[in-house]
Amino acid sequence: MMMLDKDIDRAHALVIDGNPSSRSIITAQLRDLGVPNIVQAPRLSDGRRRLETQRFDIVVCEQVFPGEDMTGQELLEDLRRANLLPYDTVFVMVTGEARYEHVAEAAESALDSYLLKPYAASTLCERLRHARHRKRSLSQIFAAMEAGELELAAALCLKRYREQGEYWLYAARLGAELLLRLSRHDIAAKLYEAIIESRAVPWARLGVARTQVDAGQLNQARKSLETLLSSEPDYADAWDVMGRVQVEQGRFDEALETYRKAASLTPGSIPRLQKQGLLAYYNGDLQEAEKLLDRAVLLGVNSKMFDMQSLVVLGLARFGLKDAKGLQRCKENLEHFAKRGGENERLERFVILVTSLERMAAGQKTRAVELAETLTAQRSDATLDIEAACNLLALLAELTQAGACIEDVGTCVLELARRFSTSRSVGELLTRAVARHPPFLELVEQGHADVLSLSEKAMNHVLEGHASRALEGLMEAARSTLNAKLVDTAAATLQRYRQKIENPETWDASIEDMRRQYALSWAAPRLGQGERAAGALVLRTGNASGNTNPAAGQAVRTDSPAPAVSPAA
Repeated sequence: MMMLDKDIDRAHALVIDGNPSSRSIITAQLRDLGVPNIVQAPRLSDGRRRLETQRFDIVVCEQVFPGEDMTGQELLEDLRRANLLPYDTVFVMVTGEARYEHVAEAAESALDSYLLKPYAASTLCERLRHARHRKRSLSQIFAAMEAGELELAAALCLKRYREQGEYWLYAARLGAELLLRLSRHDIAAKLYEAIIESRAVPWARLGVARTQVDAGQLNQARKSLETLLSSEPDYADAWDVMGRVQVEQGRFDEALETYRKAASLTPGSIPRLQKQGLLAYYNGDLQEAEKLLDRAVLLGVNSKMFDMQSLVVLGLARFGLKDAKGLQRCKENLEHFAKRGGENERLERFVILVTSLERMAAGQKTRAVELAETLTAQRSDATLDIEAACNLLALLAELTQAGACIEDVGTCVLELARRFSTSRSVGELLTRAVARHPPFLELVEQGHADVLSLSEKAMNHVLEGHASRALEGLMEAARSTLNAKLVDTAAATLQRYRQKIENPETWDASIEDMRRQYALSWAAPRLGQGERAAGALVLRTGNASGNTNPAAGQAVRTDSPAPAVSPAA
């Protein structure tokens, strides 16, 4: 027996391969290297279920699975996107295909190793030894991430990059990701640009675009992505980021075409099917939405990559298509997950909404209206976010168009529009949510105009030299509408005219209180986005919830020097 390293006797491995002979050979090779615990999976879906519920130190996966819609590469991407593959797991792809695009695709996903068949056992040994050594070499960085010390982890990455230490390029990529998490966009961008100058790798060029998106520089990000995609047209993550830019610019038609391209490159990707399906619904194509979301359900309704919002939108699409049986299946699925998930306000709202649609489809209009009014009564709740608001607006549009009479429905639509009209993209989302009932479009437009009017009226006091009155007007409007944009404008006014405003500390407290109370409500719309940003590495940090974002309120240092351009490694 050839022991791989001194810790290998505690390792757990997973072998995913559809060929029984090949699977047995890989298993035997791993045993010869000293791996004692090995699990085999004959299908990608079996491997995915194992990885969602168990932790493995080594994964060896075949790239091609005849008869399956997904490849090993797509499984890897989905696992990373759903944050299901920790940093210390070594992932090795095995394939008989040596095409350039497959090797390039593997490199972009930060795969640990890519083995071409036929290969010798000694080659597998060397690749695993190298990958595990890299994990140990970067262990200080990973330990800091485990402890939630993202500032320390980023500093260690920058130090290794500047000193050109072992695995400096990988450390630079980790460091750039950490800087993005810490909202230090300028330094992250300079690091990516330095990497590009030393090595023009596509993931670094995508990293620059991502820093531009996070910094709100959407036009610059779009130009960066167009340049990248002209040279790397099969880079699915780049199409994902382009779709995000287009959504944030309110260009939903373009975003749908972009997500179609991303999904065509990875047809078995559950997250991409969901994004494309949701956008198809908001673009008014019920048949495409139903087809895509139904496929996402079939591929992975029990997967951690699956977002239950897809069942809600699938239910809305099936109601519009008069598919009562399909709608009932959506309801049953949601009820099952709601029972299994315990108390979950989001799932409870999903169940009520789809049940209302199902009752309406069954001819029980009174019951459908009762359920809908349960949701309209929650329109001022602190936890009602843009996702819930759009779902409710879509429900009200569908039911009203079908002949239901819901109490104060116009008032509800107007109040939701006033509350959530905060940006071009969100305004577009609200408009498309009610598109099935055209009279509601005017109410959404009125809500948006009302918010602009309230803001302009308050800011006129600034022009007249009365900053305190402006602040009072903005906060009064914010409390009446619960609109986050008005709160942000109030905060900016307070900051700019602080010396002219009486008792600024009192206003600080009022603004902070509203932000804290409605933090969940004002979160950005998800639109099927997974935990992992497109093009990002998975950064598993010391956060018990599994959320990889730094804790709210975490101090962010801005005094670290930008990385200097280093020579190529």
